[in-house]
Amino acid sequence: MMPRRLLVLLLALATAACGHASSDRYSRSQAKKALVKLDQPGVVVGEFHVTKITDGDTLWVDGLDKSLRLLGLDTEEIFHHPENRRRADDDWEKYLKDMRGTSPRPVKLETPVGEAAMAWAKKWFDGVEKVRVERDHPAEIRDRFNRYLAYVVAEKNGVWLNYNVECVRAGYAPYFTKYGYSRRYHKEFLAALAEAKAAKRGIWAPGALHAPDYAEREAWWNARGEFVAEFRREGEGKPEYIDVTHFDAMTKLEEYVGKEVHVLGTVDQLRSTKGPLLVMTGKLPLVFFDRNLATASGIESWTGEYIVVTGVPTEYEDKRSHRKSVQIQIERASQIKLSPVPGLELPAVTATSP
Repeated sequence: MMPRRLLVLLLALATAACGHASSDRYSRSQAKKALVKLDQPGVVVGEFHVTKITDGDTLWVDGLDKSLRLLGLDTEEIFHHPENRRRADDDWEKYLKDMRGTSPRPVKLETPVGEAAMAWAKKWFDGVEKVRVERDHPAEIRDRFNRYLAYVVAEKNGVWLNYNVECVRAGYAPYFTKYGYSRRYHKEFLAALAEAKAAKRGIWAPGALHAPDYAEREAWWNARGEFVAEFRREGEGKPEYIDVTHFDAMTKLEEYVGKEVHVLGTVDQLRSTKGPLLVMTGKLPLVFFDRNLATASGIESWTGEYIVVTGVPTEYEDKRSHRKSVQIQIERASQIKLSPVPGLELPAVTATSP
């Protein structure tokens, strides 16, 4: 139930603002809708002028100290290196093969479609005076390169359009689910992707010079996206489920020292010390005093991939800086749950694993 004083305040504010007759007063249902809207994951950062377009999925606006990394899309790279442009022009198939090398997973590519995506972005924003920058979740602010994670919405010909979705609709990117499904525009992205594929636009056009492995990319990204979605579903309304990419993750972990938590993150770095093996997921160290545990869990070969860690945060003090922070000690391989990667076999980890 809505607190009475809050409802009265909303009713009073609405009545004072609109000056309507009593028959048009702000109703209880309208008040509830307003509150729900305020509580939705996405928040508006503000309105800005676009100052620079770096490529199809990265741009700069005035007033923010870093670029925007646009959510839900991943356009191909522009040619940053003249040598790659020459190699692509000379022998496209060899260029693709050389760039992939021995990597078991798809790699970033500089391509003519990447150049076309940037040109399309510049045309799309041409004449747009202001854009509205939005987040997908209040706590998801920046990526690991310190770029702002954002949707960019602009009014074009009297209609408000989400650039992220429209870029997918134009065929310059798939629906990029590698870091989770969009909470706010999932259906719109799916519809835009289906339309682009059906119309064979951009990367879906036969003969276009683009990355050749989108079926592989989508299978990999969607597996990761579903892994994240499962964590979010399980953690709905449960504060002990913590995403380490959120800006307040470490503060939350400090509040749960001595209590069990479930943590979502990626395997960012392995630090081998004289003592334990430290696996960093965000700013959180996972401590393996027994190296065999790390091997048994499979975490050593899952760099860059998602994991869910179940454990109890403990406090420690850095010997040099004397700063206190939290860590999670891994005592059983079964504390680590790996996200599936198509083509890579998950290690057989059970509750009885060492």
